[in-house]
Amino acid sequence: MKKETKRDKFIRLAEARTNKIIGMIRLLGNCANTRIYEYNKEDVRKIFAAIEEELKAAKAKYDIADTEEKKFSLK
Repeated sequence: MKKETKRDKFIRLAEARTNKIIGMIRLLGNCANTRIYEYNKEDVRKIFAAIEEELKAAKAKYDIADTEEKKFSLK
């Protein structure tokens, strides 16, 4: 049995987790149905502000990972 590489593991987990997040966002979109739910613009603003904040924090982790690998040089 072939051992899973770090890259293979990343692809497997990232794809699964991204698809799960996309599915949850689609479910959240279902809450926009005003025949079933009642909400106001402030509710929507808070929801998307929270999502955007978490997305920004997750993205920053990748930016930090990129900068950690760089080495200083005077050349």
